[in-house]
Amino acid sequence: MINKESKNKKRQTRHLRIRKKVSGTPTRPRLSIYRSLSNMYAQVIDDVTGVTLAAASTLDKEIKDKANNCGNKEAAKLVGELVAKRALEKGLDNVVFDRGGYIYHGRIKELAEGAREAGLKF
Repeated sequence: MINKESKNKKRQTRHLRIRKKVSGTPTRPRLSIYRSLSNMYAQVIDDVTGVTLAAASTLDKEIKDKANNCGNKEAAKLVGELVAKRALEKGLDNVVFDRGGYIYHGRIKELAEGAREAGLKF
């Protein structure tokens, strides 16, 4: 019998490897991404104090109204734009990007590009 390690377990291992190097500070917080099958989540986190400074997801009313399907690239781009807008309102324009162990492709890439277009620098 073959015992295959789950894809999520491998992703969590990659995420831990990334988190050894990437940390958010009050001046340059971390933009953390989580992707489920049906939704996308993004948070801007200050790791020194352990506080979430801004957050957005496809569950927000602003995005649910615009997007037909919350698990696609268009919805991910809207999440990126919304989290960037909320971060800029708090005076945060520089962030460190934490892709959460996911490959920089598809929905992760769209979220990052949406945040960049809205004014975040990373």
